[in-house]
Amino acid sequence: MAKVELKKPVVEEISNSIKGAAAVVLVNYKGISVEQDTQMRKELREAGVVYKVYKNTMMNFAFKGTPCEELCQHLEGTNALAVCENDATAPARILAKYAKAVPTLELVAGVVEDTYYDKAGVTALSQIPSREELLGKLLGSIQSPIANFARVLNQIAEQQQAE
Repeated sequence: MAKVELKKPVVEEISNSIKGAAAVVLVNYKGISVEQDTQMRKELREAGVVYKVYKNTMMNFAFKGTPCEELCQHLEGTNALAVCENDATAPARILAKYAKAVPTLELVAGVVEDTYYDKAGVTALSQIPSREELLGKLLGSIQSPIANFARVLNQIAEQQQAE
């Protein structure tokens, strides 16, 4: 079997994983220990992020003609790909957390909802809270005025009973 035929399934795997993904983050994983990598992969998996190391040439072929094509300029060195289909900030958020602990682990670039982000953009994305946190804050901000209104009504009722 020719080498090209062996590489096709890998390129198709990458293409299928990035197709329709909410977020694709390219990370340079140089210098991370096995223990840290295992912990990071576990956390990524729990968040629904697929994290995998591919050869740069395979990623280059898979990115051609997709919104991820701008990532091709960063395909040098030891790169891995973090892909999430439903949470746009999860890969950047989790990888940035580990990048703080491992200075050589570096967020390179990313594509979130078909928009390219450089290192600074991906770092900014990593600071956005998770979807659940944002929904909790929204719910809290909706409940707060209602709770305050209920307290005011209760105080008025107590005041009228005291008179």
